[in-house]
Amino acid sequence: MAAAAADEPTIFKILVLGDIDVGKTCFIHRFCGGGFLESYISTIGIDFKEKMIKLDGEPYKLQIWDTAGQERYRTLTTAYYRGATGILLMYDITGEHSFINLAKWLRNIEQNASTDVQLLLVGNKCDMENRVVELERAQKLADSFDLELIEASAKENINVEEAFLALAKKMNDCRSRKLSRKVSARDVIRWDKLDQSDEDLKKSNCSC
Repeated sequence: MAAAAADEPTIFKILVLGDIDVGKTCFIHRFCGGGFLESYISTIGIDFKEKMIKLDGEPYKLQIWDTAGQERYRTLTTAYYRGATGILLMYDITGEHSFINLAKWLRNIEQNASTDVQLLLVGNKCDMENRVVELERAQKLADSFDLELIEASAKENINVEEAFLALAKKMNDCRSRKLSRKVSARDVIRWDKLDQSDEDLKKSNCSC
């Protein structure tokens, strides 16, 4: 029994958050080997998929929770923060509103997630030509929270696997530090920057 338990993979629970239509469902579907969804129905409530990966030769099971982006489902979504070790926060590089709303999502994460949850920022639809959120602007926000930013495309399969593996590595590194009781500043999101980032997001849209 002990040997069998030792073979069980470590489980990481990942929430994929962001506004409606930023591409969360397509992103997850692509990563889990389903190709690109040309048409789909917006997620209602919560759905999840699982995928096995390996890090440094060790098996890990990712439980990836697809959440509804609509405001009316926000309360339901917060119930699933418990036990989450990682969050992939997504915006649409062609959607100004989805970027502005990152401040709301970050505040929601601060209020509901564990203090050492690992967070990765993803700008989806980088294959599109009608970009409105410049990389430099998004990087400034990411830097203010000490977050890693990856631009990706579920449609063209650009950086999809890389994003999930980067988050998995962050979660595993944090887990290793916790096991050795050496939690560091890198495991804590810079929530002190939240109020300022809210203003910066709005100001960054000014063309003056």
